[in-house]
Amino acid sequence: MRQMAYVVYREDEFMVAQCLNVDVSSFGATSDEAIANLKEAVELYFENESNPAFSTVADVKVGEETVNA
Repeated sequence: MRQMAYVVYREDEFMVAQCLNVDVSSFGATSDEAIANLKEAVELYFENESNPAFSTVADVKVGEETVNA
C-alpha cells in the first residue's frame, strides 16, 4: 500500500485527476469520479510491475503563472 498524491482540475467539461507519483491521469464528470478513476488507473498501471517506480511526493504546491505563449 502506498499513499498517492494527486491534483484535480477542470478541463472543458471534465474533471481531470493527475497522479504526482507516476505519470498517470484519468478523468470523470466530478472530482470524486475522477479520483476514483485515477486510483483504478494507477492500480492497473502497477498490476504486472515487478519493481514499480513510485516517486514519493511531499510539500505539494499548486499555483498559476502567466506565460508568453
